[in-house]
Amino acid sequence: MWLASCGAPSASDWPEPSPMLWEITAPGGERGALFGTIHALPDDAKWRTPALDAALADSDLLVVEVANLGDTSGAELFSDLSETPGQPPLSRRVDAEARPALLAMMDAAGMDDGDFSRIESWGAALLLAAATRTGDSDNGVDRALIAEADEVVGLESYAGQLSLFDRLSQEAQGDLLAATARDWQAGRGDAMLRAWLSGDERRIAEHVGGELLSNPELRRTLLTRRNEAWTDRIAALVEEGRRPFVAVGAAHLVGEDGLVARLEALGYTARRIQ
Repeated sequence: MWLASCGAPSASDWPEPSPMLWEITAPGGERGALFGTIHALPDDAKWRTPALDAALADSDLLVVEVANLGDTSGAELFSDLSETPGQPPLSRRVDAEARPALLAMMDAAGMDDGDFSRIESWGAALLLAAATRTGDSDNGVDRALIAEADEVVGLESYAGQLSLFDRLSQEAQGDLLAATARDWQAGRGDAMLRAWLSGDERRIAEHVGGELLSNPELRRTLLTRRNEAWTDRIAALVEEGRRPFVAVGAAHLVGEDGLVARLEALGYTARRIQ
């Protein structure tokens, strides 16, 4: 959602690929890698680099957010959690200031209020983000890495991820919906795709710290608590000598709440190698 919800430039305009990649070393000397991914890309986007391939070859285990991305039960689970009859019109679930952006996004997706009469606001935000992006989730970096890995560990389940959204308060869901629409209207997906490809840590951190997670509940639920739990899992795998290559959404790596900073607080050394 954060980095792949909008259109993309033509292939001739892509920056030279250099997505964020760190080598991490535990106090005891055990090593691993952290790589910031993007969950959907246009067909012609190139992201593999020699440094990335070398880090993968040096690892024994791939660690991702969700290991079973190809599980077809995901759509059924999304419906079970996101559908509640009698929802108010979607355009009325955001304040008047955000309404034009939401209506424009719905129009671009070929949808209207009637399509969301049973869909909770968090589900609507995810559906609209998916419907209006140029990138294809089948081209997601995590999917490509999973397809070639011998052993994969998931930090959480698909059900667990969706449950986080489903438990959000109505206020937080409305803020998520409004921020998603404003992000789309501002065309920030283009800028973030370029920032991801070029490994622009500062710009990605600024975006993560922007409107989309300005609601404290959203930030706590979707970012801070997850990063806290993931840090413990990753540290355990590194210190067991598993040499993990950790590939999670780039938004989870940056800033004071990011995995890099959290591991450094545990005494790890993090060295940016790309």
